[in-house]
Amino acid sequence: MNLHLLRIFLAVAERRSFSRAAEQLFISQPAVSKGVRALEAELDLLLIERGVGSLKGVRLTEGGVSLADHARGIFALEKAATEEIRARVGLKRGRLVIGASTTVAGYWLAPYLKALTSVLPDIDVRVRMGNTDVIAQALIACDIDVALVEGAVTDARVDSEHWRNDPLQVVAHPRVEFLQRSKPRLRDLDEQVWLVREAGSGTQQVAERIMLENNIRPMRTLEIGSNEGIARAVAEGLGVAILPQRVVRELIAIGEIRSLEFPELFLLTRPLFLLQLKQRPTSPLVRAFCQVLRTNDEQI
Repeated sequence: MNLHLLRIFLAVAERRSFSRAAEQLFISQPAVSKGVRALEAELDLLLIERGVGSLKGVRLTEGGVSLADHARGIFALEKAATEEIRARVGLKRGRLVIGASTTVAGYWLAPYLKALTSVLPDIDVRVRMGNTDVIAQALIACDIDVALVEGAVTDARVDSEHWRNDPLQVVAHPRVEFLQRSKPRLRDLDEQVWLVREAGSGTQQVAERIMLENNIRPMRTLEIGSNEGIARAVAEGLGVAILPQRVVRELIAIGEIRSLEFPELFLLTRPLFLLQLKQRPTSPLVRAFCQVLRTNDEQI
């Protein structure tokens, strides 16, 4: 198989556009079209649907979808091989792209990055943020090398390893009405507006699980797209929420929000996960990063 033609096809498949693929590869659009046709002729297989009428963008055939998945693995192997050779000749250079869900990126990742770059000061580290689902899909697409997320990922293509636990807290405005009673009750939480993350967020997954396990049935929910946004909304008295301890500790310390404790409430922690793509060989930089995660875990 001609790998040059395969690279052209993969660019079209991922960008869903001949013109955007041409921009990515720094070649002309006719050259991209010619390359895809040449690959189809070489394989004797239709990869891209033609004549789809008013549909916008490129649509892959079933064979095209399958080949694109294999192509990602092929070029991931190429990248890993290149980094392995660079490491062997002592350059200690290369790029590591880490995917992180928002809470991990904002509150956990920095000390580990500092430890990594102190050992490998010449590497190029990039961090991409998103909710758990977004990061998992980026890993599968080989847009990132390794990931740290808050939610469970069940895709068979992804190797998910428990990394550490993240304590959670139920929080509310200090002067919310039910807290003025002498002894607030767990069932009072049913009557509150709950501030929640969007579907696909690790925080949303675990909050939903905790409410289910504790038989909490919110009167109403309000969706907000970040933990920081939810924390500020709690401080304004908009409702109650389950949030990571690291997100709310400063607001609790200055008295803008209050942590709620109920003896019967349980499961107020969540696991954080290290994700890698199963079919992708582990590069030296990914191995170095994973080693930093494990050896510095007790110190952070």
